[in-house]
Amino acid sequence: MSDSTRRLSLWKRGLGVVPDEVWRNTGLQTLVLADNGLTEISDRVGDLVHLRMLDLGHNKLHALPDGIGRLEALSDFLYLHDNRLRTLPASLAQLDRLRYLNISENDFEIFPEVVTSMQSLIELRVTDNRLTALPPSIARLTRLRELHVRNNQLTTVPEEIASLSGLRQIDLRGNPVTHLPEALCTLPRLDKLDLRWVTTLEPPAWFAELEAKGCIVYR
Repeated sequence: MSDSTRRLSLWKRGLGVVPDEVWRNTGLQTLVLADNGLTEISDRVGDLVHLRMLDLGHNKLHALPDGIGRLEALSDFLYLHDNRLRTLPASLAQLDRLRYLNISENDFEIFPEVVTSMQSLIELRVTDNRLTALPPSIARLTRLRELHVRNNQLTTVPEEIASLSGLRQIDLRGNPVTHLPEALCTLPRLDKLDLRWVTTLEPPAWFAELEAKGCIVYR
């Protein structure tokens, strides 16, 4: 199969609606539908069972079809940023090979619990939403290296984050953080804690210990 039949980019084509022939192209491994003013995605997206990367960013999606959960080969990237999502379908729990998820710039007030079932995630971006808390179940993401939650309404992170032994970067910029758990000091690979634009936190004494271990604390 040639690259031209495995990869399809319809970026910024002003589609409004995805053409039916896209869903018939079941050999696709990469599909880019970003910036097309899309308000919905057909459940037929689940027929693209060989997809490894799907880009639905910069659209007007209020919901996702359950069919996305059938994309069990999706392993590289899932871009859902800059839409109008408030929830994610439970079927996404089946995406247990996915390594990168971006759900930034949506309307999430509650962290979508289904994300914590995606246990192969290496990088998670949930910036520019309205989250007030991260769930303790985030501890399930044991392969996570980067957690980006800039510009939300977080006042802390859960103690359970200490279970993420591979975590290297935490971006908390622009959150009204008032407390951080000392358990962050136990993260063996943490090398960047970004607290810029955080004006509500009195830096705890244990920051010195964290920095002594080689972690850069931006504040």
